[in-house]
Amino acid sequence: MGFVVGLDAGGTSTRALVLDLDGTRLGAGVAGGANPNSHPPELAAAHVNRALSAALDGLDAAKVESGVLGMAGSSKLTDPAVAALFERAWTSAGLRCPMRVITDCEAAFATGSASPDGTVLVAGTGSIAATITDHRLTATAGGYGWLLGDEGSAYWLGREAVRATLRALEDDRPDALTRAVLNLAGIPPRPAREAARHLITEANRVAPIVLAHYAPLVTAHAAAASAGAIIAEAVAILADLALTGRPDSADTPIVLVGSLVHAHPLGTLLRAELTARTRAPVRIATESSAGAAWLAAVEVLGDTAPRPN
Repeated sequence: MGFVVGLDAGGTSTRALVLDLDGTRLGAGVAGGANPNSHPPELAAAHVNRALSAALDGLDAAKVESGVLGMAGSSKLTDPAVAALFERAWTSAGLRCPMRVITDCEAAFATGSASPDGTVLVAGTGSIAATITDHRLTATAGGYGWLLGDEGSAYWLGREAVRATLRALEDDRPDALTRAVLNLAGIPPRPAREAARHLITEANRVAPIVLAHYAPLVTAHAAAASAGAIIAEAVAILADLALTGRPDSADTPIVLVGSLVHAHPLGTLLRAELTARTRAPVRIATESSAGAAWLAAVEVLGDTAPRPN
């Protein structure tokens, strides 16, 4: 019996999974991020090779019949030079099957549902919703990046936490969230106006995306009035994003993926909001490499391919 391999190549990490055709896990590998938009393409490709090599350790790579690479930043492979780097990473791991590249949205949806059609909402550092038709991405909403969008994302939550802190300092009405923001920023107790100036300086000292580091403070201090308001707005934004373009009568699954989906209470409230507003099942994806591997099995066996065990 042959094997299949799937990878989830994100900005932070790359995970590879090898399955046999009955869905049994045979090997797994982890390496650094492989989004070629946020990492040098040579390094991103090297991480793909490293994760593949670890997953295939002790297995005959020549037996892999189908492979799928789910990738954030997959559009970068339209550059022939970048595509060649990833092809070499693929073949030097011993694989002889073609490398099929899909978006991270397609891999995530396949992890959460075997349905060929539905919606996937990514709520992590960034935010995007995608329509999946016959296992393929056919439309998107959002996903414009931190500068132009990504509302409701971890970046957005972190930025809103800093903004809420600045407003609290203006009014001299700090709460648990604003005190936590100042602490994480390394700003010791001092007069409110002085603290605000230091926070503005600190926020502008680093790359904008680093504001996402403040996001966990929002859910950790959800009982604070400022945090509760941010969470409520994020839930409304993300629910609207997930339902963009979906007919009211649609009953295809909605799959949620990303760090915020697991952040209580935001994730719990988001699931409740979507359940209240649609007749569709709402599911959570956790391991997108499994979805990519299952799609590789679908290439061999069709939609009857067993789900990963």
